[in-house]
Amino acid sequence: YIARRLLAIASEDVGNADPRAMQVALAAWDCFTRVGPAEGERAIAQAIVYLACAPKSNAVYTAWKQALTDAHNLPEYEVPHHLRNAPTHLMKDLGYGAEYRYAHDEPGAYAAGEQYLPPEMLATRYYQPSNRGLETKIGEKLDYLANLDANSPRKRYEK
Repeated sequence: YIARRLLAIASEDVGNADPRAMQVALAAWDCFTRVGPAEGERAIAQAIVYLACAPKSNAVYTAWKQALTDAHNLPEYEVPHHLRNAPTHLMKDLGYGAEYRYAHDEPGAYAAGEQYLPPEMLATRYYQPSNRGLETKIGEKLDYLANLDANSPRKRYEK
């Protein structure tokens, strides 16, 4: 039970502030399973201390819950046509997959100005990283990408 809770804590409470927390929790559980309680409990204790001292963020957990809520409450919003698979001629004729931008073919492997949510959700941002741990760097990267989007001549939708 404790090892399972450590995984939940690593994901829900530590999150991307320290993504290594999940690896530490899994390694402790694996150690406990392989060597048994006598030595394995020390690995569990080590993981407990690591998680207790790790920076905390529930930003992913919060974003995930909001995204699930929106998916449930907004079923009328369609998957944008440019993101749809087009395995048949009819689907291609309907515009499925048209103007799809493959990020790996773009400068920096990022399709600046592209959108992946329906146009009605243009301003939606689920993940709001904290200013703790690795999320500080993730926030800086997201700011950089947002700047690329704002200055891109190839915007999917205009506000």
